[in-house]
Amino acid sequence: QVQLVESGGGFVQAGGSLRLSCAASVRTSTSYTMAWFRQAPGKEREFVAAISGNTAGTYNTVSVKGRFAISRDNTNNTVYLQMDSLEPEDTAVYYCALDYNNTIIIRTTLHAYEYWGHGTQVTVSS
Repeated sequence: QVQLVESGGGFVQAGGSLRLSCAASVRTSTSYTMAWFRQAPGKEREFVAAISGNTAGTYNTVSVKGRFAISRDNTNNTVYLQMDSLEPEDTAVYYCALDYNNTIIIRTTLHAYEYWGHGTQVTVSS
C-alpha cells in the first residue's frame, strides 16, 4: 500500500513563494514517476508538474513554467514543488500523485496515476 502525504501549503501574497512536500511511504529509489496536480474551486483537477523516476526528466505545464520547479530526494522518499512568483490564479488544492506502473515516462493525465495524497491548500491573495 502506497501512502502520500502533502505538506507546505498556506496563505501567501501575490509574488510570494511556497515549497510543497510530498512524503511517500514507498521507496522512491525504485524510480516511480511522480507528479503534482491542482484543483481550483469549481474547476477540474489539472496537471502541474511531474518528475521521472530517475530524476533525469521533468515537465511543467505551460502556466507555471519559469515559476514552479519539481524535484525529488530519494534518500527521504520526498518530492517537492518549489513555487515562486505566485499568482492569485495559482490558488487551489495541490495533490501529489504516483504512477506505480511507470519509471521513465512522464504522463499528464489523471488516470495515469494510481496513488494520490489528500491535498494541501494553497491560497494566493492579490
